[in-house]
Amino acid sequence: MVPAETAAVDSVGTISKWLTQNGFEHDSLGADASGVEMLKVEPEFLIPFSTALYAYGFNYLQCQGAYDAGPGDQLVSFYHLIKLRDRADRPEEVRIKVFLPRENPRVPSVYWIWKTADWQERESYDMYGIIYEGHPNLKRILMPEDWVGWPLRKDYISPDFYELQDAY
Repeated sequence: MVPAETAAVDSVGTISKWLTQNGFEHDSLGADASGVEMLKVEPEFLIPFSTALYAYGFNYLQCQGAYDAGPGDQLVSFYHLIKLRDRADRPEEVRIKVFLPRENPRVPSVYWIWKTADWQERESYDMYGIIYEGHPNLKRILMPEDWVGWPLRKDYISPDFYELQDAY
């Protein structure tokens, strides 16, 4: 029988091991249903962590998004990275998750590392209210500028009015 400590170490992925060997603090969240390694990073370490992954070869931010873990729970900003190379039929993938408090959720923008974060971070801001510090144009992208609240938060209460637009 394998001791629990050994089993936990064996479940840590190769990317997590590389980051640990190079002094980057994080928590391994295991793999998702598709086998993609997931890593938890504190907000203040996101930029050095992301820079290290970029230098390691993760040159493409396929998706940045956010979700609400539940009313009263944390908000999560996630980043799905891919290592694109010539003749790679199955590129390496990794997902970074940053857990943020509901009140004043702030995280550094990765726009300066991966330009594809531009509109994706704006959408996460617009729907969840996560502030991406250092983003060059952080403003609403889907909702009107004067909209109050963050529509995809699970504790969001819809306004009591409905406006008919282009009804006829």
